[in-house]
Amino acid sequence: ELQDIIAILGVDELSEEDKLIVHRARRIERFLSQPFLVAEVFTGKAGKITPLEDTIRSFEEICAGKWDHLPESAFMYVGSVEEAEEQAKRMAE
Repeated sequence: ELQDIIAILGVDELSEEDKLIVHRARRIERFLSQPFLVAEVFTGKAGKITPLEDTIRSFEEICAGKWDHLPESAFMYVGSVEEAEEQAKRMAE
């Protein structure tokens, strides 16, 4: 439903609560692009195995807003939110 509103009116027309939902959803979408071993050939990023517990904890923390201060792009191809935090620091340099 929010995607339709965004497509027609743009993000700026959403309520503050809906904007927050959209930004967290984008972080989750990028986070789910984890550095899978089979994707290494396509992404150019080294694949790795991330423990399920880390993935679940990271997902829950993103949903709760703990990482709202990090840019969305920091969540691409990382296995945990700690890696996203490190990536955000590298991006800021």
